Amino acid sequence: MAALAGLFTLAFFQTNCLAQGDPTLDPILKDGIRFATPDNTFALALRFRVQSRIGYLSKSSDDLEPKEFDFRIRRMRLRLDGHVLNPRLRYQVQLSFSRADQDWDVSAVPNVLRDAMLWYQVGKGFVIGLGQGKLPGNRQRVISSGEQQFADRSIVNNALTLDRDVGVFANYSADFDRFAFRIKTAVTNGEGRNALPSDKGLAYTGRLEVLPLGPFTGRNDYFEGDLEHEQRPKISVAATIHSNDRAVRAGGQLGLPLYESRDLFSVHADMVAKYRGWALSSEYLYRQTDNPATYDAGQHVRYVTAGEGVNTQLSYCTANLWETALRHSYLAPQRELYDKDPKRTQYGVCVSKYLNKHRVKVQTDFFYEYLQNPETGLKTGDSFQWRFQVELGI
Repeated sequence: MAALAGLFTLAFFQTNCLAQGDPTLDPILKDGIRFATPDNTFALALRFRVQSRIGYLSKSSDDLEPKEFDFRIRRMRLRLDGHVLNPRLRYQVQLSFSRADQDWDVSAVPNVLRDAMLWYQVGKGFVIGLGQGKLPGNRQRVISSGEQQFADRSIVNNALTLDRDVGVFANYSADFDRFAFRIKTAVTNGEGRNALPSDKGLAYTGRLEVLPLGPFTGRNDYFEGDLEHEQRPKISVAATIHSNDRAVRAGGQLGLPLYESRDLFSVHADMVAKYRGWALSSEYLYRQTDNPATYDAGQHVRYVTAGEGVNTQLSYCTANLWETALRHSYLAPQRELYDKDPKRTQYGVCVSKYLNKHRVKVQTDFFYEYLQNPETGLKTGDSFQWRFQVELGI
């Protein structure tokens, strides 16, 4: 009973305490179940979300017999955000509990910890961070998996993205009425989340975002779709450069362990534009390495995932939050991988109903994908994919 009384006491004081200080320090505290101590030395926002999915993949466009079904809990996450001692000192913790979200195929153990960041706001618009979190890579990766307008991210993102890493982060942003920009940087381990010490190589990431028509409503440039119905046209153009020295995984922070380390270089460019329910986004991802093949003592081979791709999405969201979205994705391997990986082209459509914006939504998407020989351009296969997903969260 004492513990329950303490919980209600925290809930009683949270509204007043969270209103104090700079509102940009803890924007996420507007969501979830919120608590704070009377003296505002501690604040906590507790959130969770679940993605329940069923899906189907055909053998080909001519043979609609299922190649596989996809019945699973794609994600089940618990997130804790808040501050300690002072609203300037913030923390962010995120845990994952579904098998599909824990890197079982790579580590053979449940990799539960996704984010563990400490942030300190040095001054207006300037924050530094230490811990494990998302690198400032392509926009679709940085946008939460719970804020996508399709059931999941694109094939381009899945192959060539940056991901979470451990290290030091520094971000600076400046907002004016008709102009804004963001600078995001990181020096990290380069081996992904929860990695053990490996070698002396590090990863270096820098990203610049320019918003020539001013900031979006709230964080609308980091949600897919225009659920806010921007009343003035808004656009953000961005680029990321990333160098990973002595990477030990096929995708840098993701993928199977390589037999030898490799130096990876990545470039990302993306844009998003929104106006009165319409949203257009596009991104280009490129990863290069001098020699993608690695071998063990028995001459078994593993390859770096290298190449380039473009993903583009166009959508319209009605006033009552029904949305139709189109996607085109193109992914090509690096030339040295032509005999290993095909070119992939994918066309998709998604219909979503947002019941509480991205927190509670129902989505169904349908894709056609075809494969080509990268050398000859000849078609080597195709398939249909359908998914239905319900997301519930706070």
